[in-house]
Amino acid sequence: MRIVLWGTRGSIAVPGSKTIRYGGNTTCVEMDLLGGQKVVIDAGTGIRELGDELLSRPEAVDIHLLVTHIHWDHILGFPFFSPIYHPETRIVVDGSIRAYKGLKTLFENRMGDGFFPVKFDELKANVTFKDSLEKAHTTRIGETNVDSIRLHHPGGGLGFRFREENKLFAFVTDNELSDDAWEGSKIEDYVRFCKGADLLIHDSQYTVSEIESRRGWGHTDTAHALALARDAEVKRLILYHHDPNRTDEDMDEVVAGCREWVERERASFTVEGAVEGEIFL
Repeated sequence: MRIVLWGTRGSIAVPGSKTIRYGGNTTCVEMDLLGGQKVVIDAGTGIRELGDELLSRPEAVDIHLLVTHIHWDHILGFPFFSPIYHPETRIVVDGSIRAYKGLKTLFENRMGDGFFPVKFDELKANVTFKDSLEKAHTTRIGETNVDSIRLHHPGGGLGFRFREENKLFAFVTDNELSDDAWEGSKIEDYVRFCKGADLLIHDSQYTVSEIESRRGWGHTDTAHALALARDAEVKRLILYHHDPNRTDEDMDEVVAGCREWVERERASFTVEGAVEGEIFL
């Protein structure tokens, strides 16, 4: 599988001179699967640039859009995803059971004209919804097995795991690793879910000092993310969903501190901060 990060930021997009290296767009990940299918995880502001890139290619856009949950930073880019205005585009939406409703609400609701000048029914693309990952927690896309796990996050949501041949990738963002989590979303559940992953992208929005005043907000501190990677015996941890107040220099310090922890604990995985535009093969 091929994985491209089009958005790495959490909560709100923060373009500007202080976020050039790690990126300012909110969550969006592009995946090319073994069987040739294309998956996009979340429709944060990063999906706008992805849409322009897809339209520059000769083939029609045909994607599975997996939505973790419908908080704005994960769906706000969808109206600006250019392929939805082309009739040859096909989008299958899966993931959070509220995903389809959330995407529609961006265009219209019962509050006057809604939030966007175009109505959802006026989109040219063929957009359909299935809820296999919410109900059965598993599906298959081509030759790739996709599983989901419930997030410990206000309003809920889903994390995803992709398995094909000998490769395993886990994507778990907007997830608060906590000893007080509800049933099915405890730390040991995520250890099992991420066990042996070649690549784990996990929410690590806060530092250890920050989490004390932000418990219950649905995001993880770096210490818990590092411990999860160690206990799940992953090979590579990518710190994700960067706090909007975190500059590139701040992120350098966070990553350096995490690498010191790995060395001190003699852990066997590598750690880095998610960088917009980064490609994993």
